[in-house]
Amino acid sequence: MNDERNSLELRAAKHAALADPARLWMLDLLTFGDLSPTELQSELVGMTSNLLAHHLNVLEREGIVSRGRSEGDGRRTYVRLNPGALLELGSFATAGAERVVFVCSANSARSQLAQSLWNDVSEIPAISAGTHPADRVAAGAIAIAARHGLDLAEVVPQQVDGILRDTDFVITVCDRAHEEFPERVLHWSVPDPVPASTDDAFEAAFADLASRVTRLAPRMLALT
Repeated sequence: MNDERNSLELRAAKHAALADPARLWMLDLLTFGDLSPTELQSELVGMTSNLLAHHLNVLEREGIVSRGRSEGDGRRTYVRLNPGALLELGSFATAGAERVVFVCSANSARSQLAQSLWNDVSEIPAISAGTHPADRVAAGAIAIAARHGLDLAEVVPQQVDGILRDTDFVITVCDRAHEEFPERVLHWSVPDPVPASTDDAFEAAFADLASRVTRLAPRMLALT
């Protein structure tokens, strides 16, 4: 009984935290991907930085969002929806695309894993590319993909320039690519496993991407 009461109190606290139109709008945005406070503020026209900080603090206090430092511009932070934070609170908005394009800087790990994960669960095709593509896919990415039944052994990184279409749904999966990308696109702030190149680092990146793909894929509608 005490566990049930505690669960109800936690749920009530989350509902209370979301009982504000601005915070609900922030939540809708963050269910798709990560945003810096500046990007959030641009969506909430007229909101001061102090009020935005208050709203973020409320959401963070209830475990709905968290903040992390950019791997690119160290002065920037990204706000992300915590996995599982809203499982009991209902469904959210959908989006549509003919194709999903995952972009990172080297196209050697995160974007390749995201592409494979997406194509394994969605009928909408996905590709990946890099702003500064490497010569080959990282060995750790190939290994972790194989461990989870995905094949990256023959994949070659490619340049993002010139491959995008107006009907694409573009997702950057590394901070550096997001911060230099010319278009306003969805962002997943996934830490780069390549510098560490450990099994744990690649497993963590894979798990993060898998969780995000699982949440977004059912909400993505195919454009005809």
